[in-house]
Amino acid sequence: MEYIFSDKLASMKPSAIREIFKSLADPTIISFAAGNPSPLSFPAEEFGALAADIFANHSTAALQYGTTEGYTPLIGEVDKRLESKFNIKGDGDQTIITTGGQQGIELACKALCNEGDTVVCENPSFIGALNAFRSCGCETVGVPLSDDGINTDELEKTLEANPKAKLLYLIPTFHNPAGITSTLENRKQVYEIALRHKVIIIEDNPYGELRFAGEDVPTIKSIDTEGIVLYCSSFSKILSAGMRVGFIRGPREVIQKMVIAKQVEDVHTNNFFQMLCYRFITEYDLDAHIEKIRELYRNKCSLMLDCLDKNLPACIKYTRPEGGLFIWCTLPDELDAKEFVQRALVKKVAVVPGATFNPDQNAPSQSFRLNYSTPSDEAIIRGVEALGEVAREMIK
Repeated sequence: MEYIFSDKLASMKPSAIREIFKSLADPTIISFAAGNPSPLSFPAEEFGALAADIFANHSTAALQYGTTEGYTPLIGEVDKRLESKFNIKGDGDQTIITTGGQQGIELACKALCNEGDTVVCENPSFIGALNAFRSCGCETVGVPLSDDGINTDELEKTLEANPKAKLLYLIPTFHNPAGITSTLENRKQVYEIALRHKVIIIEDNPYGELRFAGEDVPTIKSIDTEGIVLYCSSFSKILSAGMRVGFIRGPREVIQKMVIAKQVEDVHTNNFFQMLCYRFITEYDLDAHIEKIRELYRNKCSLMLDCLDKNLPACIKYTRPEGGLFIWCTLPDELDAKEFVQRALVKKVAVVPGATFNPDQNAPSQSFRLNYSTPSDEAIIRGVEALGEVAREMIK
């Protein structure tokens, strides 16, 4: 039988990162390819105690259907934390719990975009978001990143050239994959540009609590006075990625349409894990827990940067993040990036090719992404040494 797939999915490619995961069945491979939090960051012991109590004393609430908007006590804690940590408030806004931050991104697109509409993104950008937009039948158009954030001159030109643009998707803090953080001035300029062009901003901030150097920068949502910013985040990087508990906050009218879309997708997010998140937040010291993660990543990032400084030729450039999980490396034009990634895998080191993150699926890239949160310190040292060997061999 010949199968004819929908126009929405026919041209879509599988996530290169998820495909790389298949090769990691080989235990000898050092993976810098994942976007996973460190397993050392999981509060497994505390979760065990909380889970036992939930099933012993609150099993009906944990195992029964729940409301699509989410577990009400958890929503309350999320709202309090957004106000205290990120200065995000607003009487006209609403928060809902989603099945991971990824779902919030996809629901926003489903609620606001028609097939053929344009979503403008940073170039490079998060592959999960790009595929979410594509699955809704949208065109993804990229705007180059500068050291201080998305290039605002190019953003203005791109929005003028794309009158069907409905959304502007941004990861301003500890960008995935680039690792950079946009400045406050850049964020203000982006907000004003989006306001002029009547484009809704999705501010994706899953790494915002993972700063281990430098000073916090106000979120775009915190300066939103006109209701044009949807703020998306999750508990994946500070509690557990496998729980798939995220949230999105934005204008109530938009969020209510997203609730309808979520009812169609999964009815509601897993009740047990929502309750687990709520109990951890209210019964343990979440800030102290996050500080331990920051220290862990501070050390791992510093180690990887030291190894890169020692092993990579000067012609290879890389970012020096102040938080998050990623370092973005860029090869000189004379080196073939695809060959570099393949040669690295031969040496048992997996990295993610930069083209994976391009809004234009056919565009080339001279870059690759490294993750430092997941591999052991020993693996970081050996893996970066191998990458240096690959670079030197290709230069010769």
